[in-house]
Amino acid sequence: MRYYLLALAISAVVSFAFSLVVWRVGLRFRLYPTIRERDVHVRPTPRLGGVAMWAGVVVALLSAWFVFPLISGVDYFRLVFADAGPPLAILGAATIIVVIGVVDDLYDLDWMTKLAGQIIAAGVLAWQGVQLVSLPIGSSLAIGSPFMSLILTILAVVLVMNAVNFIDGLDGLVAGVTIIANGVFFVYSFVISLTIGQTEYFNLAALLTAVLIGACLGFLPLNWHPARLFMGDAGALLTGLLMATSAISVTGQIDPATISRTALLPAFIPILLPFAVLIVPLLDFGLAVVRRVSAGKSPFTADRKHLHHRLLDMGHSHFQAVLIFYAWTLVVSVGCLMFLFVKPSYLVVVFLGVGLVACAALTLAPLSRRKKVEIAVQATRPDDLAESASDRFDPLDHAADALDPRDTDTASTAVVPELAPPKEA
Repeated sequence: MRYYLLALAISAVVSFAFSLVVWRVGLRFRLYPTIRERDVHVRPTPRLGGVAMWAGVVVALLSAWFVFPLISGVDYFRLVFADAGPPLAILGAATIIVVIGVVDDLYDLDWMTKLAGQIIAAGVLAWQGVQLVSLPIGSSLAIGSPFMSLILTILAVVLVMNAVNFIDGLDGLVAGVTIIANGVFFVYSFVISLTIGQTEYFNLAALLTAVLIGACLGFLPLNWHPARLFMGDAGALLTGLLMATSAISVTGQIDPATISRTALLPAFIPILLPFAVLIVPLLDFGLAVVRRVSAGKSPFTADRKHLHHRLLDMGHSHFQAVLIFYAWTLVVSVGCLMFLFVKPSYLVVVFLGVGLVACAALTLAPLSRRKKVEIAVQATRPDDLAESASDRFDPLDHAADALDPRDTDTASTAVVPELAPPKEA
């Protein structure tokens, strides 16, 4: 465990240091786009934080690969790096996706170019063996051919990358959700390695989640509201890529025959948990696709109707909206993981029920407050409403009073300016 924490710490320190550098360079050379209509922030902000996160991930992975054996004298991650293909593919795919993201953050690429880059990055992963080769459903392998495995892997990686990118609209949102979700997934991947014994405590999924948590922790201080640095598409796509890769490394490699048949629900946790930790991004992505396709637009057309926009429009503050996303992610992911540890299972169901109700109440709280205000205003008598100075001196109200035939005093004494006749065409 301490070597996972060491990798996390290295990633966090490098990410924080590079975040400071990227922030200062971005301000110095004005490496930020103009504020768009759908943006929430009001001042130009550098959005190349993904470069700092990438640096943290790369340095931490290379340290685990080459430096850790020199420190401990024992290569604890020898099974992770025994086959150099997958780690190199992850580093290569991460670099590709960050380059695409940086170019998009600076020059605003069209969606087809970005999608092509995402497919290439996912293809590099699948080409080097990071693939969905099985799904733990029943006692048989659900994926029957290498071609189908390749296609499903690319689709899964591209889906998760875009889902994470879609919720990147509030300060600290993606980084915080990633820390929570990957913290839960780290516990799962570590425990499953102990249970199944396939990786002897150290596995690629747990290492990826640890370094990604560290990268987000190092970046979050500059991204917390009010943010001085955004992760941009480079950071959001990198986060989605690594989350999808870690999920595939666990879910796609588990042989259903190794899972006890007496524990039916835990047998489905490898499928349920990746969806649980990504519940908020996947929900926002699904709603956006349906909304845009129904309107006859491309699924990748930008708009201001994401879930975080709706929370702000409902009346939540920026901080409250971010905390609500954290709460939904925490309740669903932790509740799903609890099925592995808590017996009887109905206690987990109770936890999920109470947690989801509480999250729903927090989400809808502004609507109830708004309703109370409306009732209070409607119950107030007109005589009790004090006339403000702006009402007394509003020229439109003054003109209306002057033309009101029911007010004889005002109508007889007010001077109404004569309107000039319209000009002839």
